[in-house]
Amino acid sequence: MRIILLGPPGSGKGTQAQLLVQRYGIVQLSTGEMLRAAVAAGTPVGLKAKEIMASGGLVPDEVVVGIISDRIDQPDAKNGFILDGFPRTVPQAEALDDLLRHKHLRLDAVIELRVNESALLNRVETRVAQMLERGEEVRVDDTPEVLTKRLASYRSQTEPLIHYYSERRKLSTIDGMMAIDEVTRAIHRQLLALGAVEPKTHGKTLARSAAKATSAKTGTKKAKAAKKAKKAAKKPTKTAKKAAKSAKSTKKAKKAKKAKKAAKKTAKKAVKKPAKKAVKKGSKKSPKKVTKKRAKR
Repeated sequence: MRIILLGPPGSGKGTQAQLLVQRYGIVQLSTGEMLRAAVAAGTPVGLKAKEIMASGGLVPDEVVVGIISDRIDQPDAKNGFILDGFPRTVPQAEALDDLLRHKHLRLDAVIELRVNESALLNRVETRVAQMLERGEEVRVDDTPEVLTKRLASYRSQTEPLIHYYSERRKLSTIDGMMAIDEVTRAIHRQLLALGAVEPKTHGKTLARSAAKATSAKTGTKKAKAAKKAKKAAKKPTKTAKKAAKSAKSTKKAKKAKKAKKAAKKTAKKAVKKPAKKAVKKGSKKSPKKVTKKRAKR
């Protein structure tokens, strides 16, 4: 995703750029920072810019474009970038278009934050007054006078870019006077409408994270299902074992009961038999019968 933020000083471009960087995992490219980095790194373009700056001259557009070219080739810019402070003029915009075309890249969106200049001046005046009341030091570039000059420069040099990008159907205009979070949501809606970001995600990084999470969730479900099936397969075996054990116990109990019954019966017979014999023997030698025999004699 490659974006340009347009808007006068104080429109909130810097704040929104940082929020976009965090949300979509892209980088913010500031021409000032890129120039300093190129000079410090001693790149061919950086050395050329160093000579020009040392002589007090303005760095020409072709040098700035060369620095941007080197910067967007770096790995951290592959997911996309936000250009901050470039282009400022129509010739710079044309040079940027040529650069992107040469690299087979396209500009996804140009977001204009439209604000009320009078309201901006009132904000600065109020902020300066509050800082002075608190005894704080006011920055020399943060006064109504400086802002008035910067707004005039924006109108003459940068405002023509609105028409330039509008003709190429790249421009989206958002009310920059809304609250910060409302502006952020409006930018996201515009990027969705332009197809610069995937729907229902906050960028490619989050989309990949969501895909991984879904995959992990599906894997967990499958693992649970397999475990359940395994448990179900084992269940009949356990039941069968239990039934067999129960049957065995019942068989043993019946056998024991039968043995007990048999023993009881045997014992009963053993007690009954001697009693009968005793009765028989006693009847043979009965005194009554002896008396009868003697009487007969």
